[in-house]
Amino acid sequence: MSEQEKSQAVETETTTDDFRERVIAAIKTVYDPEIPVDVLELGLIYEINVYPINNVYILMTLTSPSCPSAEVIPGEVEQRVKEVEGINDVKVEVTFDPPYSQDMMSEAAKLELGFM
Repeated sequence: MSEQEKSQAVETETTTDDFRERVIAAIKTVYDPEIPVDVLELGLIYEINVYPINNVYILMTLTSPSCPSAEVIPGEVEQRVKEVEGINDVKVEVTFDPPYSQDMMSEAAKLELGFM
């Protein structure tokens, strides 16, 4: 690999890492309306992938399949990530496998909700 190719690879990785951090920051602005904790800390986000040309794929769940906010939360995640400057496209997929459990919450979320 030439020095120019190495430099481009490092630049691409840095750009992807930067986008990933900005995507995470955007996701952290989305809250379950019934719980005062963001969806990332709740453990609802299973996967975040930033692909070339700044396309983002997010795999997430909800606290239950009958969650009253099932229609709202994934759309809000998608919208907030689309607002990140430089993001080209966003796909949010909802899964219930594995099923959500309180063990998926961060320690900060458990503390906020009185589980610790």
